[in-house]
This record gives sequence, structure tokens and C-alpha cells, in this order.
Amino acid sequence: MYNYIKIEQKQAVTVLTISAPKSLNALNSTVLGEMDDALSHLPEGTRALVITGDGEKSFVAGADISEMANLNEEQGFAFGKKGADVFRRIETMPIPVIAAVNGFALGGGCELAMACDIRICSTNAKFGQPEVGLGIIPGFSGTYRLAKLVGMGMAKQLIFTGKPIKADEALRIGLVNAVYEQPELLNAAVQMAESICANAPLAVAYAKECINKEYDLKADDAVAYENKMFGRCFATEDQKNGMKAFLNKEKPAFNGK
Repeated sequence: MYNYIKIEQKQAVTVLTISAPKSLNALNSTVLGEMDDALSHLPEGTRALVITGDGEKSFVAGADISEMANLNEEQGFAFGKKGADVFRRIETMPIPVIAAVNGFALGGGCELAMACDIRICSTNAKFGQPEVGLGIIPGFSGTYRLAKLVGMGMAKQLIFTGKPIKADEALRIGLVNAVYEQPELLNAAVQMAESICANAPLAVAYAKECINKEYDLKADDAVAYENKMFGRCFATEDQKNGMKAFLNKEKPAFNGK
């Protein structure tokens, strides 16, 4: 169905693999279009998504420079918006998304990882925003998300210098949650996704919505929004089933309703 995207379902977990090995999985308009379509048509029953890259060298090496080289201002804007829109779709999906970063995550690759809810990486991973060395800036919302994740000072250092960082430094500054040996990475991501899937899907979705929405709100507004969503949980069957199972010392059965 796709030329550059592979989809594999592992029960409630779906693995989306970007597969353009000749370009180290670089993002061009075609790849972004296929990603957008795949995200809109995930297999039925998907409750968590893992995104990774094909091969052991690269998650996503960046946006396709050969496509960008001759763009004018209007075309550059359109290309940036296309990537930003796809990444925003990932960020706002009602299911958790885990990036399994298996190698280079530069430019658009780093931005893709940052759009995911959780990032884990292999020991050979490298992260960076090298765009200023090409006469541009991050175009897929990197200036926004990097500052949110690692703070303004570190984000400015990484973007202004364009220098990549290794996995251990990415872990130290909070860009990734954990580092694994290459052969263990994908299994670790799937296992994490499976542990999330064991919880109430609506509660996970509400928690993701709260965290995303409240980040930019004032404290009183954020607390009020969480309180509203907390109350909404009590209108779900999952809450009734979960608490009844707890009181009866049983394993809960969640149906996402």
C-alpha cells in the first residue's frame, strides 16, 4: 500500500516504520504524505503507536535536502507546514505514541521524535537541529518543541550551533526517557506500549489531553481543566470496572467506554 511506510500490528500496539533506507529515511513530501495517510488509517484496535526507522543507522536523518534546495519562499512555507501538520497530528492523537530512535535523528528526525509522547533511543542515536548550517531554521515545529522539552537555553545552544548530541547527552538533558542497546530497542518500545495498553484507554487519552493542553495554561485554568477531565472519567465504564476490580482484588477488563 505504501512505498516508504511499513505497518505492523502487535495486538493493541501498532509499529509504524519509516522505510527509505537509501536516504537514511529522510522526509520528503511523499514520505510525509504516506505518514499522514497511515496515521489516519491505523489498524482497528490500535491503542498505542510506536514510530521507528528502518535499519540500524537512522531513525530519520532529516528532511530531504534535495527536495528543499530549490524551493522559493511560498514553497518553503508549504513544505514546512506539511511536516508540521503531520507532526501535530501525532502530538494530538488520543493514543500514546512512542518514538524508538534507532540512530540518526537530525533536523526533521529530531522534530518527529519530539512530536511523540515518549522517546527512547539506541546507544548509537544522535540528535540535532543542524538547519542553520544550511541557511534555514527548524521547520517542523522544532523551535517550539525543543524549548519545551529541554529548556530555552539548551534549545538555543543546540539550534544555534547545529551540533548533534549523543544518546547519553540526550538522556541527561531530558530529550529522551531511556537508552537501550540497539537489538533491545524496538522490543523495549513495544513492551512499554503494551504496559500502557493494560490501563484504561480513555483514562490514558484524557491524561494525554490534559498534559498537552494544560502546559501553556495558567495554574488556575490548568487545575480547572484537569478537574473537569477527572470528573468525566466517572462517566465511563472503565472507571466502574477498574475500581470494582481493585476492590475485589481482580484484574480489570477495560473496554474503552
